[in-house]
Amino acid sequence: MDFATQPVLKVDQATIFQGIDPILSNVSFSVEQHEFVFLIGKTGSGKSSLLKTLYADLPLRSGKVEIAGFDLNKIKNNEVPFLRRKLGIIFQDFQLFNDRSIAENLAFVMKATGWKDKGKIKERMAEVLLLVGLNNSSSKMPHQLSGGEQQRVVIARALLNEPSILLADEPTGNLDPDVADGIFKLFQEINKKGTAVLMATHNHDLLRKYPYRVLKCEAGKLLDSQTHDVSFGSPY
Repeated sequence: MDFATQPVLKVDQATIFQGIDPILSNVSFSVEQHEFVFLIGKTGSGKSSLLKTLYADLPLRSGKVEIAGFDLNKIKNNEVPFLRRKLGIIFQDFQLFNDRSIAENLAFVMKATGWKDKGKIKERMAEVLLLVGLNNSSSKMPHQLSGGEQQRVVIARALLNEPSILLADEPTGNLDPDVADGIFKLFQEINKKGTAVLMATHNHDLLRKYPYRVLKCEAGKLLDSQTHDVSFGSPY
């Protein structure tokens, strides 16, 4: 079996819960290693709950999910950090430590995920900051950066462990259109280098502009543009 051709994410007949209530049922889809996939749907339709299930923040109670080599049906609590090392998770609200410099923010994540060699930590940090265009910002505090620059730090943080897939929850939602476009182009560059991307978005201009595959949460189901005619309609 050639594992290089295996999907990085495979979901089979999963039910996604929001609290005690199922919000999506019979969810089945897969994402290949080099794919870029949009995840859309109105607020409250289950996008964030699906992403949280994929990175094991919410439990998988029904169905089967394999992601980055992990079986979420069998994953133990002490294995979740190892799963998250294989994933790049990008939030809309940044979740940076405001009392620490950019370098300290990145070093915290690296130490928490098993990096010990100070030289290698410094080297990898420089690599990811260069990749996102912030190679001169490591000593700055988050409040000294614009919103777009802070989002670039979040992307750099997500890339530290060379993830198999990026899970991005509305990464351009709080940004001006021009800044959002720059962030999106950065995601495209990362994808072209071989990292899969699953991006939740309300930005339907992106959907019209870029002909990537679309997954849509609607009326308790997940529709796939590969098999359904997915309309964009109102983003809210």
